[in-house]
Amino acid sequence: MKRIGLLSDTHSCIDARYAEYFADCDEIWHAGDVGDMSVIVALEQIAPLRAVSGNIDHGEVKRHCREVEIFETEGVKVLMTHIGGYPGKYSPGMKRLLKEQGVRLFISGHSHILKVIYDPELQLLHINPGAAGKQGWQQKRTLVRFTIDAGDIKDLEVIEFGAKSCQDDACK
Repeated sequence: MKRIGLLSDTHSCIDARYAEYFADCDEIWHAGDVGDMSVIVALEQIAPLRAVSGNIDHGEVKRHCREVEIFETEGVKVLMTHIGGYPGKYSPGMKRLLKEQGVRLFISGHSHILKVIYDPELQLLHINPGAAGKQGWQQKRTLVRFTIDAGDIKDLEVIEFGAKSCQDDACK
């Protein structure tokens, strides 16, 4: 059994509450637009990290993180990328890749919109955790936690940080 903390689109935001909400997680997954390596270092101090690069990432982050990660954990095949779309609106080639790889959990970011959608055609769960950082047009900053246990994806929780504002000094 693994408890996963999931976030995306931090855009260099390091919020102390990440450690609070991910303290009981076995792994943290970051679905891209990390911003800079300080985010990766901070998250790795909480739990082992899997991260993909996003469209704003460059330099050291781009060298450290691949664009697509495909792996299996606790009996679930996972594909994580930053720009991949979602059921009914996959990015070009993504539906074929998901099908070919036998993916059961598809993680993406980019839209800054929290989505949890089951795709009955591909028999997979899609999760976009929304945006954990302050950059972008999202109204609320969000994180997701869930458990993968012997092939089951369960106990999904959404954590909202509330309204985003320019005065919010949580990100350092």
